[in-house]
Amino acid sequence: MKEYNLTVVPTQNPTILKFETNQNLTQGNNYEFKNIDEAKKSPLAQQLFYLPFIKTVYVSGNFIALERFDIVEWEDVKDEVAQQLVEYLNAGEPVVLEEAVGKKVAVTVYAEVTPNPSTMKFVASRRIVPEPFEFKNIDEATESELAKQLFHFPFVKQVFLDENYVSVSKYEMAEWDEITMELREFIRDFIADGKEAVSVNARAIKLENTPKEQEIQENLDNTSLQIIDILEEYVKPAVASDGGNILFKSYEEESKTVNVILQGACSGCPSSTYTLKNGIETMLKNMMGDKVNEVVALNG
Repeated sequence: MKEYNLTVVPTQNPTILKFETNQNLTQGNNYEFKNIDEAKKSPLAQQLFYLPFIKTVYVSGNFIALERFDIVEWEDVKDEVAQQLVEYLNAGEPVVLEEAVGKKVAVTVYAEVTPNPSTMKFVASRRIVPEPFEFKNIDEATESELAKQLFHFPFVKQVFLDENYVSVSKYEMAEWDEITMELREFIRDFIADGKEAVSVNARAIKLENTPKEQEIQENLDNTSLQIIDILEEYVKPAVASDGGNILFKSYEEESKTVNVILQGACSGCPSSTYTLKNGIETMLKNMMGDKVNEVVALNG
């Protein structure tokens, strides 16, 4: 049996470290385990969770990525972890208890129209990603195999992923009744093959570029925090149902202006201005009183 060798590879997120192998670890599937209970089908992940600093274990075709808690630095423990992984793999112990190759994941996908005529929402019967991701072109989609392959369709303009759906925006060169079936079947087959829509590295990059919740809370005034709470509780669910997302950007106290970012189906939607003025703006004015005069949207 060929001996396993590991290469330690840093990621843009300092809490996540990759251990790349010279042999495949899985049958092409990707796995994420957040605790020892979730790791029942991965003896390797279960063993790793006995290390008190391991927060999340990712297992892919040719690497293991580990996310740590802040109680240690990777520089202090990476060699010890690498040695433990090499010994485990070379002992012939199982990484993940996978079912037979070729077995499809049971999934259904249906198409749903959105208020934006250039965007269609494709809803799956299972979760695709843990959080929203937006890709405006194929160059931005290097860490998302699903988005990258969708951009190979000449009529695909933008791709937005969130929870259990994919919002696809098209160019005017094609009509939805001509391409919806093709896109739906492609997305369904991609998920059914057990492929990962977004890579671990994409999540690492996003975490690195997103301020920590505690820092956000400390830097924002009370009015901004109230606006965020309203958007999260009342607006986001409705926007998500239309295949989009809304993010708080800033609050200008002097002009009492709320700036938000629209993503997915909401970005560039002809009806978004109406929705803002007659929906979100009215709601914030009613709930915030004279603290809000206007809501201004920026396309994501």
